[in-house]
Amino acid sequence: MTNLVPIGRALISVSDKSGLIELSRALAGYGVELISTGGTSNMLRAAGLKVRDVAEVTGFPEMMDGRVKTLHPNIHGALLALRDDDEHLLAMAAHGIEPIDLLIVNLYPFEETVAKGADHATCIENIDIGGPAMIRAASKNHRFVTVVTDPSDYGTLIDQLKAHDGATSLGFRQKLALTAYAKTAAYDTAVSTWLAGQIKEPFPRNRSFAGTFRQGMRYGENPHQRAAFYTDGSRREGVATARQWQGKELSYNNINDTDAAFELVAEFAGGAPACAIIKHANPCGVGQGASLREAYLRAYACDQTSAFGGIVALNQPLDAETAEEIVKIFTEVVIAPGASEAAREIFAAKKNLRLLTTGGLPDAKSPGWAFKQVAGGFLVQDRDFAGLPDLKVVTKKAPTAAQMEDLLFAWKVAKHVKSNAIVYVKDGATVGVGAGQMSRVDSTRIAARKAQDMAEALGLAASPTIGSVVASDAFFPFPDGLLTAAEAGAVAVIQPGGSMNDDKVIAAADEAGLAMVFTGQRHFRH
Repeated sequence: MTNLVPIGRALISVSDKSGLIELSRALAGYGVELISTGGTSNMLRAAGLKVRDVAEVTGFPEMMDGRVKTLHPNIHGALLALRDDDEHLLAMAAHGIEPIDLLIVNLYPFEETVAKGADHATCIENIDIGGPAMIRAASKNHRFVTVVTDPSDYGTLIDQLKAHDGATSLGFRQKLALTAYAKTAAYDTAVSTWLAGQIKEPFPRNRSFAGTFRQGMRYGENPHQRAAFYTDGSRREGVATARQWQGKELSYNNINDTDAAFELVAEFAGGAPACAIIKHANPCGVGQGASLREAYLRAYACDQTSAFGGIVALNQPLDAETAEEIVKIFTEVVIAPGASEAAREIFAAKKNLRLLTTGGLPDAKSPGWAFKQVAGGFLVQDRDFAGLPDLKVVTKKAPTAAQMEDLLFAWKVAKHVKSNAIVYVKDGATVGVGAGQMSRVDSTRIAARKAQDMAEALGLAASPTIGSVVASDAFFPFPDGLLTAAEAGAVAVIQPGGSMNDDKVIAAADEAGLAMVFTGQRHFRH
């Protein structure tokens, strides 16, 4: 294969013009002929560079509001011709096609246009046609053509020209071709996803997802697994949009757990100060309080052992008082909408503690997609964004106003606990969490046992489950799980209902003197 290929002619057509003048001057310094379109050519001329218009190369003016300008054999033949194929060379000579050795293109800002809330017609006009066509042509012919689609690669291109006296290497062209094909694939994904939304088609015949490389990682969940972090362009507040103030680079597990923590605490947006502490993607404590410090302390009290080395998420900007409490134990990550300067100074003494700020909370009720890989494919579903359900009291005893407040708190937390999920709550804080068990009865027992550990750690006279409420993410198939919660001291229950044995479960609740409400809504999380 051809290795070094000198660049004689370059076609430049970009919407993002950052860094372009410097690159174009470098190209001109190697005697490269510059060809360009519209606003790009005007900018280059204004900078004192000599430029040929695409219209001069094609023999046709730009037309149809710029929709047609580069879709021409003099452009695509110049990009696609194999320089070592005699028939291709004869065809170029016969039709007056001169080779193009370098293509610099970035695409119309479609995603940015959609994000700004532009109308349908404006979004359509920002779907690039000529750009992707040229990129794909140049990428296919990367044996001879260099294609650059990202301004971040301009510096590397200049380094290549310096190292090879105005030429590029095959390895460099191959990497750029890979980047280019991924770019057009992501672009088409953005357009198809938008169009599916426009026509309200939730599950189109073909579904694709795209991501932009954010960072590499030392390893994945385990040291033998390779991993990287990609962003999807949705700009949902969270770990993908956060600013990291300090601490070492986030690991795969850090990012997974931090996302789980922040999505949970977002359930309490606009309410009292709230804190969630996550360990291995499950909450080990969630609390609300009159202050952020109190919320943190109440979350920490639920399971002090598991909180060690955990992830702390806050629904309000971190303040100094809360920071002073957090640094008393080892914590991996703290994520919050913001952080005061005083809080950041306190954290600065803990070099390994990562502090992330996001500028806001994600909307827990906003729609979106979640997907999971399985052998041979992947599952796609709505994000679990359902709001609070219409509650139905099904027992003789109705919960008090205070109990109902705790029931709703427990229900929000149970949504973020791995199934089978059981959550005990008392006075606006979790006091026992049972997660990920094959039996709902086991989850109920584990959560009650956690509460006993909490009582021992805090020196309480009795388990905090006494007088608590309990949430179950799915229905109780039999009375046994509910009765286990009652034995632990729970006085009110929130669950979806819908079991064949609902009547038996309700009767058991009445006999035990429990208040119980049905939500008609399940929150499995596998």
